[in-house]
Amino acid sequence: MHDAPPTHPAAPTEPLAHGLKQRHLTMLGLGGVIGAGLFVGSGAGIAVAGPAVVVSYLIAGALAMLVMRMLGEMSAAMPASGSFSVHAERALGRWAGFSVGWLYWFMLVVVLAVEATAAAQIAHGWVPAVDQWLWVLAFMVVFTVANLTAVKNFGEFEFWFAALKVAAIAAFLVLGVLAVLGILPDTDPVGLTNLTGQGGFLPNGWDGVVSGVLTVVFAFGGLEVVTIAAAETADPARAVGRAVRSAVVRILFFYVGSMLVIVTVLPWTAQQAGLSPYVKVLDSVGVPSAGQIMNIVVFVALLSALNANLYGSSRMIFSLAERGEAPRGLLRVSGGSTGGVPRRAVLASVAFGFVSVLLNLEWPDTVFLYMLNSVGAVLLFVWGLIAASQLRLRRLLERESPGALQLRMWCFPFLTWVTLAGLAAVLLLMLTDDAARPQVLWSAAATGLVLLVAAVRELRAGRAAKP
Repeated sequence: MHDAPPTHPAAPTEPLAHGLKQRHLTMLGLGGVIGAGLFVGSGAGIAVAGPAVVVSYLIAGALAMLVMRMLGEMSAAMPASGSFSVHAERALGRWAGFSVGWLYWFMLVVVLAVEATAAAQIAHGWVPAVDQWLWVLAFMVVFTVANLTAVKNFGEFEFWFAALKVAAIAAFLVLGVLAVLGILPDTDPVGLTNLTGQGGFLPNGWDGVVSGVLTVVFAFGGLEVVTIAAAETADPARAVGRAVRSAVVRILFFYVGSMLVIVTVLPWTAQQAGLSPYVKVLDSVGVPSAGQIMNIVVFVALLSALNANLYGSSRMIFSLAERGEAPRGLLRVSGGSTGGVPRRAVLASVAFGFVSVLLNLEWPDTVFLYMLNSVGAVLLFVWGLIAASQLRLRRLLERESPGALQLRMWCFPFLTWVTLAGLAAVLLLMLTDDAARPQVLWSAAATGLVLLVAAVRELRAGRAAKP
C-alpha cells in the first residue's frame, strides 16, 4: 500500500478530522519544542560549556533544523498522520516504517510519565494537601478527555500553552537586553565582561562545547509533532510548509538568543545544573518572585508537552494500525460532532502512559530508569531514519511526482549526508561519555529488539506470499 510514493501530489485520504487550523499548527511548531529542557535543563549545558553553550545550541539547533526541513519536505509532499513512519515505509520498506513508528510511540509514552510526574511535583508544592499521585491522575484524565473530543480541543490547548511559553521567552529576551545595556533600574551596563571573563568564552575548550551539545540536543525533540498534526488540517501540504518555515528560525532565535542573554548578564560560574538559569537572571535584574514565575512557566511547559505527546503517540499508533503494523481494532474513529478522533488509539496510548507513570512513582531508580534509558537516544535513531528516508524519497519524488515537492531540503543531498554524519558523531560521543553511555546502549538494545520483530514479520510475510 505504501511501498512507493504516489504518482501525483495528492496524499491518500485520511479518516481523521481536519479540525486543526493554521494558527494551531504554527504555534505548535513554535511552542511545541520549548519545554522544561530549555527552562531548567539548559543549566547543565552552561555548567559544562560556559558561555560557549551558545555554540552548543547553534550546533544542536542546526541539526534539529535540518531534520525539520527534511520532515517538512516529505510531509508537504505526502501528508499522513504517521508522518515519518509512513515516509520511512514508502522509502525503505515496511521494516523501516514499523520500526520507527513503534520506537517513537514507545519514546513518547515513556517521556509522558516524566512530564506528568514533574508537573505533579510542582503542583504538590503549591498545594501540599493534595497528594502527588492525585495530581498525576488529574492531569492524565484532563488531557485524555481533551484528546478524546474534537481535535480542535487539542489545538486550542496547545495554542494557548505555546503562546504563554513564547511570550515568556520574548519578555525574558527584552528584560535581558535591557539589563545588558544597563537601562533597567539599579543596573549598570554589563558589556562583554561575562563572555570573556572566568576563563574566557571557551573555559573548558571545545571539549566543553561538545559536552554541551550532548546535554542540549534532546531539548529540540518535539518538533516532529508538527508534521503529524499537519494531516488534520484542511490543507496539509500548505499548512506544514508554512509551519516549518516559521518555526525553525524562530526556535533557533529563542534558544540561542536566550542562552546569549543568560551568559552575558551573569557569569557562567553562577549557574548550576538542575537549577533554572532563567530564575538566576530574573533574580539578578530584580524581578520579584522570579522563582514562582518560572515555576508557572515550567508547569505550563510540562503540561503542554504531556498534551502533545499524548496526541502524537495516539496518531502514530493509529497510523501503524492503518498499515497493518498494530492491532486493527485501533482504527475505529469517533462520529458525530467529534468525528474523526481515533479514540481507541488515544486510550491505548494513555493506558501505557498510566503504566509508565506508576512505574515512575513506585520504582523511579530501577524499573522506570531502565525504561527511560531505553528511549534516551531513540530520538537520534528516529532522526537518522528520517534523513535516510528523505535521501530515498526525494529521488523517487523527483522522478515520479516532482510537482509534490512544494518545500525542498536545502543543498540536497549534501546537507542530508551532513546531518547523518552529525547524528552518528553525537551517538559516538555519547558512547565515550560515562553518563550518556547507558542511554545509548539501552536505546540500541530497544532498537535492536524492534528491528528483530520487524525482520520476523517480514520473513513471515514473505513465506505467506509464496504459493
